[in-house]
Amino acid sequence: MDPVLTRTQVTRWRNAVFAIFLASGLSIATWSARVPAIRDTLGISRTDVGLMLFIGGIASIIGLSVSSVILARFGARRSMLALMVIFAAGIAVIGLGTDVFGSWPLVTAGLVLWGFGNGCLDVTMNVEAAAIEKQIGKTIMPLFHAFFSFGTVIGAGLGAVAITLGLVPGIHLPIMAVLIVVVGAISIAFVPNRETAMDATPAEEREGWRERLHVALSAWREPRTYALGLIMLGMAFAEGGANDWLALGVVDGHAAPETMGAAALATFSVCMTLARIFGGPLVDRFGRVATLRVLSVLAGAGLLLFILAPNLPLVFVGAALWGLGASLGFPLGMSAAADDPAKAAARVSAASTIGYVAFLAGPPALGFISDHIGLLNTLYIILGLIVLSGFASGAARPIAGSTVGAGKPVPAGAEPTHAERD
Repeated sequence: MDPVLTRTQVTRWRNAVFAIFLASGLSIATWSARVPAIRDTLGISRTDVGLMLFIGGIASIIGLSVSSVILARFGARRSMLALMVIFAAGIAVIGLGTDVFGSWPLVTAGLVLWGFGNGCLDVTMNVEAAAIEKQIGKTIMPLFHAFFSFGTVIGAGLGAVAITLGLVPGIHLPIMAVLIVVVGAISIAFVPNRETAMDATPAEEREGWRERLHVALSAWREPRTYALGLIMLGMAFAEGGANDWLALGVVDGHAAPETMGAAALATFSVCMTLARIFGGPLVDRFGRVATLRVLSVLAGAGLLLFILAPNLPLVFVGAALWGLGASLGFPLGMSAAADDPAKAAARVSAASTIGYVAFLAGPPALGFISDHIGLLNTLYIILGLIVLSGFASGAARPIAGSTVGAGKPVPAGAEPTHAERD
């Protein structure tokens, strides 16, 4: 049997994966902060930018889909470091393609590397975070996603500093790429062997990676995978819809100044981040299912208030409730998919692929519909998906033998408590 990790080793492991989540968020905000400069330097249209983003999104979905195979073949430590190098290289290529070569195809190639690496890393780091949850015995997955949010804030801030200093993307992005690789190299040193963390089976008895490929594909035949995917899809739309359309909804839908749109989006983001920081103990107290149901009600009520609010203060209340409600659906869906360590990578990959469709297809679909029925009316679509996510919450019930997210430990073969029943 593999040795039990000490408290210090687990703490270092946790902090290392915190840093990896932060680096992923950092890379996303680094690109986003320089989109206007990249567009202007290349002399391309918004349609061209949208096409580039779509191609990068496709690469992300491919990365999500093959992540479990890569994890099974190479293990978590090698996979995470290699993937961070890949998406960091993508960031550097985007910058150099913009200012050194002036080539939008090269920038698109950088987006493919960035999208594939980030998509594949997303599954791997979430599986690793789930392993840490099991070692600690408490729900901390939302806190990992809070560090991702911290990374986006830091990346946006550094982007603003770079713009103020007059650094072009060709200088700024390669510097950030080097920083990400350094963070990855330091962090990986504190990550234990992937199989040691998640698989207590002796090494000589473990299945080969080809057999694990069969396990990876089998996750797509499980009804629970699709139910968890629905939870994550609904909450991904709730989060992504806010990021893309909340500020515009305040300005166009409620005839408020642009500054109020930005302030409302900030309100949403702050409430979401705070819920991710402090939500873990609530999940441990009340269980995943009850928490997800309450949060879906909060998100739905907040979005409905945001749509119908007769004045600006209520719009802000709606944005706050919307952010609180949408905060934990995605991380708890990840945690639930990883309940069984032997199939964690496969199930997280499958469920998150379903959920991430929202980030790829959601913005253009909602934008097209809003041109015909108005933006606030379009948000009812997100409301309907939040309701469906709430109805699917029962799928997040911990499997027998899992102690994380149950409200109380669930012994193998035991019946769920009253609070955990549908």
